[in-house]
Amino acid sequence: MKGEGAIVFVIAFVVFLAITFAYPALPLGYMISDAMGIESTLVWSGFTVRTLLSAIFNGVIYGIIIWLIFTFARRQMKTKI
Repeated sequence: MKGEGAIVFVIAFVVFLAITFAYPALPLGYMISDAMGIESTLVWSGFTVRTLLSAIFNGVIYGIIIWLIFTFARRQMKTKI
């Protein structure tokens, strides 16, 4: 069925977005926003801008990683049958 990879990506994105809101220092997103020099005093909608950017970066990065793992595992399963 087409679109399964997109569903996997969206689910992973939402999960890591929520995890980052609970634990803002989650690696990769935090390091990227730190390297960008985002101030931790800026607040938007009750969250710091740094936390929001970290959450988006983590969602995208980990979503792509999980999507790639899903895609390669699916291909391996199809070639073995």
